[in-house]
Formats: sequence, C-alpha cells, structure tokens
Amino acid sequence: MNHSEYVAAVETLNGWAHAYYVLDAPTATDSDYDELYRKVCDYEAAHPDKILAATPTKRVGGALLEGFVKAAHITRMWSLEDLFSYEELEAWEKKARKLAGCDLEFVCEPKFDGASLSLVYEGGELVRAVTRGNGVEGETVTANALTIRTVPMSVPHKGVIEIRGEVVIYKSEFEAINRMQAENDEPLFANPRNLASGSLRQLERAITAKRKLIFLPWGIGAGELGAKDGFDEMRRIEALGFKPIKERRLCTSLAEVEAAYNEMRLLRDRLPMMLDGMVIKINDRSVREKLGWTVKFPRWAAAYKFPAIEKRTKLLSVDWQVGRTGALTPVANVAPVLIEGAQIARVTLHNFDEIGRLDARVGDAITIIRSGDVIPKVVLVLKNERDGSEKTIEKPHNCPSCGSELYFDSVMIKCQNLDCPSRAVSSIVHFASKNALNIEGLGKEIIALLYEKSMIKHIEDIFALNADSFAGLEGFKDRKIANILGAIKSVKGCDLWRLINALGIEHIGETAAKKLATTFGASWDQKTKEDYQGIDGFGTEMSESLAEFIAVNHDRLARLSAIVAPKVERFTVDQNSIFYGKTVVITGSFSVPRDEIKAKLEKLGAKVSSSVSKNTDFVFAGEDAGSKLAKSNELSVRVEDEEFLRREQII
Repeated sequence: MNHSEYVAAVETLNGWAHAYYVLDAPTATDSDYDELYRKVCDYEAAHPDKILAATPTKRVGGALLEGFVKAAHITRMWSLEDLFSYEELEAWEKKARKLAGCDLEFVCEPKFDGASLSLVYEGGELVRAVTRGNGVEGETVTANALTIRTVPMSVPHKGVIEIRGEVVIYKSEFEAINRMQAENDEPLFANPRNLASGSLRQLERAITAKRKLIFLPWGIGAGELGAKDGFDEMRRIEALGFKPIKERRLCTSLAEVEAAYNEMRLLRDRLPMMLDGMVIKINDRSVREKLGWTVKFPRWAAAYKFPAIEKRTKLLSVDWQVGRTGALTPVANVAPVLIEGAQIARVTLHNFDEIGRLDARVGDAITIIRSGDVIPKVVLVLKNERDGSEKTIEKPHNCPSCGSELYFDSVMIKCQNLDCPSRAVSSIVHFASKNALNIEGLGKEIIALLYEKSMIKHIEDIFALNADSFAGLEGFKDRKIANILGAIKSVKGCDLWRLINALGIEHIGETAAKKLATTFGASWDQKTKEDYQGIDGFGTEMSESLAEFIAVNHDRLARLSAIVAPKVERFTVDQNSIFYGKTVVITGSFSVPRDEIKAKLEKLGAKVSSSVSKNTDFVFAGEDAGSKLAKSNELSVRVEDEEFLRREQII
C-alpha cells in the first residue's frame, strides 16, 4: 500500500463506520472492514510519520491516562428547568410567550439519560472534549471521546464550533456488561447513565473503547452554522456527521407538544437507550436571545419529565446478600409486578438504616418505583393498611453465608470472615493482585477455576499449590505452571506491609498498612483497638474494624505469617528532611522505578499522592510527565526533576 492508497483506505473505512454507527445502514461486511483496517495498521506501523489525523486506528484504546485536567467551557453548560405535569407546561409556555410577546414554535426531542459532553472543533478537527462538570468547567476527556464511534474526528466546518450532546449506552450493552460483572463477582452498575458517565471518565482508554458508547448531539455551545432556527440548527449539526435523532419534532402549539410527549412516553420501552423525559426548546433563535437565562437555566428550554413508574405490591420477606467485600445488603422479596415490561420480584432496601427510615415490615403493603434506575426500590410503606400480622425485620447477627458473627460499621453490616464462601474468591484475587502480593500469572480467572476445582478454598492454599494441582486443566502447559509456582514462591519474604495490605481489611490500604508495619512490626496483629487509635490517621471506626477483623481471622493470620515470613523493616522518620510532612506526586518516567522513589520519600516522612491538588507541595516530573505536570503548572505547584532528586539523594 502506497500513501495515496492509504489515504483512500482511511476515507473508505471512515465512510463505512459512519454508515454503520451513525446511519444504522451498513455498506460493507465486517470482514471487509477488518481486512482493510489491518492494511491501514500495517502501513501506519511502517510509516509513523505519515499517519493521518482522521485515521480510525485512533479510536482504539491505548495507554493508561494519568488523570483528567480541568478545562473551562467556552460558554456555560446550563441545566434545564424540570416540568412534571401539563399544568406546569402551560405555566412555563404562558410565561415565555408573555416575555417574548409573540406566539411560539417548539423543538421537541427525547431527553436521553446519560452524561453531557462538549466537543470543540477548530479548523475541522476535534481539539477538545470536556465533561459537563459544574457547568462552568469540566474534565478534559478528549482521548476517551475519540474511542466513541459516533464522535466525528473531523467535521466539514473550518471555524470554531462547539457541539454539545449526551453520551449514552444502549440498554442491551448495559445488560451484557452487568452479566459479565456478575460472572466476575464484581459490583453491578446501577443504571445505564452511571455506566455511561463512568465509562467516559475511565483512565484506561481500552475500557472506554470496549463499552460501545453513543454520542447524541443536542445543541451548539459556541460557534455558528448559519441556521435560521433551532430545528434547522439540529439538521445542520447532523449534516456534520453526527448521529441523527429521528424522534425530533417541530410543534406549533401546546397540544402538539403534549402529543409529542405522549408519543415519546410510548417509545420509552422500545428505544435502545434510556429516556427520562422530553426536552422542549423554543424554535426562534431571536426569541431565545430575548428570553435569556436565569441563574440556573435558560428561559427558552425545559425538560418535560416522564412520570416515575410506581407500582403497589406486598413485602413478602427479606434476604441478606453478602457482597464481594463482605458487606451485607437487604433485598426485599415482593409479590411480582410488571414494570416497563419486566417482572419485578426483588427490590433493594439499601441498608438497615433505610429499613428503619421506612419502618418497613414483612407483610406490609408497599409501593416500589423504577425511574431511570434499573434496580427498583421501595419508596413508601402503606402503614395505614396494617392489620397487626406484620413482622419486624430484624438486624442479622450472623452471616447468612458462613455463620460468622457480623461486624457493624456505621450503616454497614459486614462479614469479616475471609473464608466466607460469598467473598472467598474475591479475597484470594485481591491477595494475589498487583497492589497486594503481586503474584504474577495468578489472575482472577485462574483463581476462580482453581476454587471451582477445590484446589484453593482458603488464602493460604495458594502456597500449597504444585504441578499436580493443575493436572487436567485446559490451557496449562508446563512452562505456564512453572511460572505461576515460581511467582508464588517469590513473594515469600516480602515486606510486611504488603502482606497486611493483601488481606483486604476494611479501611486499611497501602498507606495504613505501612503505618501498621513500621509502628508495630511483627506484632501488628496483637494490639488493641486503643493501640491502633494511637497511630496518626487511625480513627475510631478504622481501629474498630481492624480489631474486629483480627479477632475473626486470628488463626489464619498466624498461619499466613508463618508461611510468608514477611520482612519487618522498622525505621525512624527523619523529621529534619525537607520532605517531612509534605504531600508529593511522582509522574513520568525516571531512571529508576517509581516505586523505589516512593519508598525513599515515605521513609523521609512524605505522603505520596496519586493526584495533584492545591494541597500538593512537590511534583516530581520525569520524561513524558503528561497531565499531572500540566495540572501542577495550572495550580503553581513546585515542580522538580530527576536531577533534584539526585541532589537530595532520593535517586
């Protein structure tokens, strides 16, 4: 492939992608696309200096981002006034008509339930994508936005234009991701809106790319397309290459607005993405300017919200579910009811405090609601219908999964037993993970398989694994088995703080684990709650949780310590160091691993943070420092390089 063929191939691929993702009208087969895409990748690998800005390869997730830099919007991203009834709609229209002094036309379109995003194009190229944030400034997520297939990398407009819209995810994709989360014993996403918002703000671009997000435009923030009115403006936006919204309507009366609203309510279940209402905008742009804005929202637009889906049912019983961290959640079993086409028989009660707030009892008549949320919840207990047969919901004192005595932490109820079947796999996964003991090759899927085959049931069983443990398991060759067993052996004699951190104790992360190790050494698990409270930063709740965990798992901790034989390193912090008590951030590449720099700084009393803020004292920037360096310059934080660290004998 020569360069002209490469240019033509990029244009062809972008045309195929536009037809598939934006127009929902594929013009090529998947195999055709994949074959041409591979040729483009091969050319770009051989000619990195000739890669086009519009190449589709930029949409693939790449390196881990260090963080998101704040950016001010060109003009404010406003909220919308909410309308909940036809009477409120009438009052809003009457007020707007009085201020305008004329009859009004309205643009009505679905109010998609997602995350608002601003896309800024200069000279036709996408230069910045910023989340809504507080409306004045948001987070720059340009790299992630490029992975969204319905975000054009370039548009046929040479001036500055800011396109605003909503990032959503299809309901089918949401359900598929939640199924995968459940299979991996990971927390479920509450609703598509939360999933879309979280996916847009992923530091790992590859995750954003896999989530199949959709961008749907709803207006212009800055710039001009020469539109005669609001309806024409949306057509011109879509002509730039954005996904069209077929349900948009132009209405000339309130009766037509109400008809459009009822039509969209009926579409609510059938559309592939979540809706929570209809947006109404006055069509005439000169009227928009005349009406202006309040301190919160434009006077020329409003959100006509759909009513929440609420149904009456009966609370039959309550189950307590044990999550992957040991936290218990009450789930109400109810008489089945149909909501939005789904048969609902179980609803969340969130926590025991919520049960008390509702004064919910088994046998109560209740109302449940599903409004945008995928997980329905109890909203009202009909106490006036009680006949005396209702039963109080008792707080559990023993884990329903393993029978261990439960720990109560503020509103949370938790099983601390590492052997609890409901949390065993996740405890072992965390124990072996990179930020804990870092047993390379022993990942989540392998641990789950070994647990299923009863090769591992407890954390310490990891150290009893041998070649025979993998016999008959598909995909395990001799070399792979040897590497895993070698990695397990290599963690013996690790630093004590790593073993403490690997246990997954509530509130005890890396920093707290290091404080325990350096303060108490090998006797860290033989102290009282009062002893722990004597450590700087250890509050009552944290100390109680730690003491309770040790009491429940005392024998296991002794066995693990004997097996791992952790290295106890005690040192006295040099209070005369310039780093003592300072908050520092390390970013970029250095001639030595950053973990080594971090360890030395911590021994000098520094607190090493992962993000830059106004409270940061030093930022140590190596090569390719990225967004953290930009953030430090923005906040006027002191920045030093590797040479400074050498002078201070850190490197």
